[in-house]
Amino acid sequence: MKLLKDGGVSTDNWVLLADGDELPLEKPVIVSFERWQAEQATLKGRNAPLGVRLAAGQSPELIAADLERFDQISLEFPRFGDGRAYSSARMLREQYDYRGEIRAVGDVLVDQFQFMIRVGFDAFEVPDGKDPQAYLDALEKITIFYQRTADARSPVARQRHAK
Repeated sequence: MKLLKDGGVSTDNWVLLADGDELPLEKPVIVSFERWQAEQATLKGRNAPLGVRLAAGQSPELIAADLERFDQISLEFPRFGDGRAYSSARMLREQYDYRGEIRAVGDVLVDQFQFMIRVGFDAFEVPDGKDPQAYLDALEKITIFYQRTADARSPVARQRHAK
């Protein structure tokens, strides 16, 4: 699986741990929300970066009190028709002012890539068999937007008014 971040293909230093896997001492790890709940004391005591993975039905409200502990939050897209992670990313950026990495995982589609960025995602796991360059090329297809979003691009109405 390839990782897109900072405008290109990036090395993924994070380890996704299954529940029950041994916790490495110094590697950056991503744990499930369930593991976070069960092992908070141990996980809070680590010096290495920590990430949490939220399933589509798990709201950021569940981790709101602990956001400062997470360097990374993975939000799951289980299938094409399930867009709850869009709302979660926007909530994390705009309501909770979360500044760490928000990663899209699962069914991350090329035609939705630009919209994921607009709501606050900044890292993307490209599914096996997909060309990462196709995702980057998708950024050039739409250049004018009507809505204000987390990516700080100016909407067309504001651009017109500025002229």
